[in-house]
Amino acid sequence: MQIEGSTILVTGASSGIGASLAPLLAARGATVGIVARRRERLEAVLARCVEHAPNSRLWAVDLGDVEAAARVAVEAWDAFDGLDCLVNNAAIPKVIPVPRLTPALVDETMRVNFTSPVRMTLALLPRWLARGAGCVVNVSSMGGRLGIAHEAAYCASKFAVCGWSESMAIDLAGTGVEVKLALPGPIDTEVWGAPGNDAARYDGPLIPAEECAASIAAAIEHDGFEYYVPPELPGGGLQHDVVKGKTGNVDAFLDLMGQMAGS
Repeated sequence: MQIEGSTILVTGASSGIGASLAPLLAARGATVGIVARRRERLEAVLARCVEHAPNSRLWAVDLGDVEAAARVAVEAWDAFDGLDCLVNNAAIPKVIPVPRLTPALVDETMRVNFTSPVRMTLALLPRWLARGAGCVVNVSSMGGRLGIAHEAAYCASKFAVCGWSESMAIDLAGTGVEVKLALPGPIDTEVWGAPGNDAARYDGPLIPAEECAASIAAAIEHDGFEYYVPPELPGGGLQHDVVKGKTGNVDAFLDLMGQMAGS
């Protein structure tokens, strides 16, 4: 997968990581489609894209509507006469402790963060398989590898993205369709303090969205499956090492996180 000369569809592109990634891809020679709910913000991002890629375009769609999400993927394919890459970046936070979660809140989180990316991917997959080439980048989270206090619904959706991506990569080995998993850490986006959510327990330094976007762009062109974007934590150390520490002693990790949540 090479960015220059490609067509790439980026979801969640009205702010944060997606709003940084789409113009970066356009500047590197890709024609970019951008998707999100907020048209006015998308138009501002599109203006930055068309400076480099004049055929870029937008779709203002609520990806909580999974049928609409699948339709957008096909519409983008038709509009660009093919798509080389889909970046499933759109997501919503859900910082609410388990005792206060409702089935509707969990369903909403799963629809946007997991089911919508799956439906968009499945809409494009037969076309990619037919031509023997394609790439899907699923943006999960460190919350897809680690449980986070008060974020059970969010982590469930992001764990699902990780499991889906791993099994999909196995099933598609040798087909020419690449699967990549991107794992951002604490990125400076609007998810912090989003309406309807409690305050996040993490109050440390944040990584600029531009730095995360640059890491995702690098992952698109590199071999390999899993990428921490970026690899380093803002306070120092590697994100991968934190995940390895958790899997090495899950009970100790849960004890520590429980103490932090209660402090």
